[in-house]
Amino acid sequence: MILLLGALTAIGPFSIDMYLPGLQSISKDFGTPISNVQLTLTSFFFGFSFGQLIYGPLIDKFGRRTPLLIGIFAYIISSIGCALSVSVWSLVFFRFLQSFGACAGMVVSRAVVRDVFSPHEGAKVFSQIILVMGVAPIVAPTVGGLLLSYTDWRMIFAVLTVISVVIAVGTWLYLPETGLKDSSISLKFSQVMKEYYEVLMVPRFNAYVIASGFSAAVMFAYIGGSPFVFMGIFGLSESEYGWFFGSNAAGLILSSQLNRLLLKKFEAESIINAVSIFYVPVGILLVFASMFQWGMIPMIVLIFLLVSGFGFIVPNSSALAMAPFSRNAGSASALMGALQMVFAVFATGGVSLLHDGTSLPMTLVMAGSGILSLLSLTILRPKVHNPQAN
Repeated sequence: MILLLGALTAIGPFSIDMYLPGLQSISKDFGTPISNVQLTLTSFFFGFSFGQLIYGPLIDKFGRRTPLLIGIFAYIISSIGCALSVSVWSLVFFRFLQSFGACAGMVVSRAVVRDVFSPHEGAKVFSQIILVMGVAPIVAPTVGGLLLSYTDWRMIFAVLTVISVVIAVGTWLYLPETGLKDSSISLKFSQVMKEYYEVLMVPRFNAYVIASGFSAAVMFAYIGGSPFVFMGIFGLSESEYGWFFGSNAAGLILSSQLNRLLLKKFEAESIINAVSIFYVPVGILLVFASMFQWGMIPMIVLIFLLVSGFGFIVPNSSALAMAPFSRNAGSASALMGALQMVFAVFATGGVSLLHDGTSLPMTLVMAGSGILSLLSLTILRPKVHNPQAN
């Protein structure tokens, strides 16, 4: 089950990471600035955020399997549309639709973990899911770079279509229904908003979601800005960029597994606090590296450290944020994912809007998001009591 949940969670990252080496090629193919191509990332993040809000009530009312399978089917169709896009704006549109299918796996995976595991065990399970999910950033850009060596960027979306078909078959055969169908849950807009409002009224949920949201902004600012910085400024080839991106994904895997070991001795909240503090000096050094042109190697090291922090923040914050919910676990999972993606939208959009031909926009957004992660956790911490209670 954990392997399949990891694969479902990895659909989103695979959809992002695999085509990153092709951003420059897409820009040349369509004769459009790279800032317009970066909007294909922003539209994906926006749809990924909004789509989760739709799936939340659906999986609470109809169970986990049926909405998930519908979402995967939508992903398959829109991936074909991406491969056949005739302009950057049609690609932006199909990427938006593709995100609606991808987000189903993310929402359902979190809800299934909440269905089956306790909060402390859930943090360990989320670390294992990240282990599976972390393979995506290692394999995806490398595969994308290799495909671009022999064909064009459209083949990347053809491969994504095949991968999603395999995951759909695995889901149909091996994922049991873990949630009870609840016919009392209404899909009326007013009732759905009431469900989400009730989730937002839980201070513990807000504390960990906002802290993890800013941590996600660190990650996605790097995802949105690194193709230009390392291929456009530092001159890495598409395949070299794929290896660079994969090395940071390896750091994410290592940190998530170190988190599992730390959970044997420390509470999840303590780990989150420590990593949030760690973000600040590393982020400031990254900005200095960009401003004073320290070179590529210092930036690679500092980015590696920041990206690795994501592997500590997300598993623990996900388990702690989801712990108070049972009947409306789907809504809580959806709202958590949606809010995290809102941060991602602003991060990637900010990098695009601030684009000035240097690495500074990416590093500023990364550092600022890391600092805000600590500040938000510090401000909301007095409202969080007994974080390990269920």
